[in-house]
Amino acid sequence: MAYDESLAERVRTCLAELNPIEEKSMMGGLVFMYKDKMCVGILKDELMCRIDPEIQDEVVEKPGCRMMDFTKRPMKGYILVDDTGMGKQKDLEYWIDLAIEFNARAKSSKKK
Repeated sequence: MAYDESLAERVRTCLAELNPIEEKSMMGGLVFMYKDKMCVGILKDELMCRIDPEIQDEVVEKPGCRMMDFTKRPMKGYILVDDTGMGKQKDLEYWIDLAIEFNARAKSSKKK
């Protein structure tokens, strides 16, 4: 299993009202693109969120959250959340809302 399918379904439910959402296989997991920008994703059984780098140090103090270090180096503006930080639906929604809020200001990596 490359990523947690039940977590993917939970994320899809949270993103159902947003348009356009595009799912892409990436980094061995699943990424949800919103308005052509990486927003949230799933790596194995963790939620990846692209958030405002200004609040990253604050949110990594929350249970289950850590800086994303996909390349063995911390990635500014990206966090991973394990089940202890998103076991409840309201907790999952908190993380996804952070990513959606930042998406409006995030730079697109799509080539124009």
